[in-house]
Amino acid sequence: MNTMKAAVYFQPGKPDVLHYRDVPLPVCGPDDVLVKIEAIALEGGDVINRATAAPGPEGAIPGYSAAGSIVAVGANVKDRHPGQRVTTIALAGSHAEYRVAPAAWSWVIPQGLDVAAAAVIPVSFGTAARALFSRLNLKAGETLLIQGGAGGVGVAAIQLAKARGARVLATLSGRERIAQLAQLGLDVALDYRQQDIVAEVKRLTEGAGVDSVLDLVGSTLDQSLACLREWGTVVLAGNAGGTPHVDLMALQQANQHLSGLFWGRELAYEEARASVDKLLLDARDKQFSVVIDKQFALADVVEAHRYAEENHLLGRIILRP
Repeated sequence: MNTMKAAVYFQPGKPDVLHYRDVPLPVCGPDDVLVKIEAIALEGGDVINRATAAPGPEGAIPGYSAAGSIVAVGANVKDRHPGQRVTTIALAGSHAEYRVAPAAWSWVIPQGLDVAAAAVIPVSFGTAARALFSRLNLKAGETLLIQGGAGGVGVAAIQLAKARGARVLATLSGRERIAQLAQLGLDVALDYRQQDIVAEVKRLTEGAGVDSVLDLVGSTLDQSLACLREWGTVVLAGNAGGTPHVDLMALQQANQHLSGLFWGRELAYEEARASVDKLLLDARDKQFSVVIDKQFALADVVEAHRYAEENHLLGRIILRP
């Protein structure tokens, strides 16, 4: 077999720029694994890239995260073999029946863990864990604000922060989503459509501000800094709401810290990659919940991307080849 089905786009734009068609099977490089995909996690970055990133003349297959079974390994790969079930990250190519990924960016799925959950964990929970425990050094008793609490990373961060013993505040909207996240450990839901977020955070912290902010929205960065106490830290780990524009003078005067986090660069470090193995084991052992909003066939990729853009999601969307 030399071809596969995939979602391809030839120019950035709305979801209908995606075309489900036959394309050549990807070639497995010497340091790669070739995976037959069983589940694709539709990431926020996939939607942003499809809308804004210009592909090459042959088009592009979007997508970071997918899980399935290895069918081939590169000549330099010694710790993976055909037949293993793995979850993977690459900078593109998940929206397909097969994908090539660096072997170093593949993780063996523990027996007993659902493949769809495994597809979600490397980006959503990996990003959240890196932000909370490496960048923010979150401790029990501290107060954390999450901007964008209902997305995949937000849902992960709520659970991981609560397990650490933090008090967790998060911005989101929708009564049903608020109720579901309360069951996962959210202490205070802040409805950005109805509340003055800065004023409410100040009230809840007796005027001091929160210890840390995980901002997954981007356009809320100025608000995040206004919610932060002196000497506190904001980690900016997403831009779902657009590019931030912020006056940094207040940050300087309050001795605050601002840190950017792009998970793809973090994966250059063994410590970051190893954290995903631990998260997969924790998921298998029911230490947290992997929330899946809805599943679509890959053939319905346009509908899936449209649903992601037009609805208030909770967790991740899964595509099935």
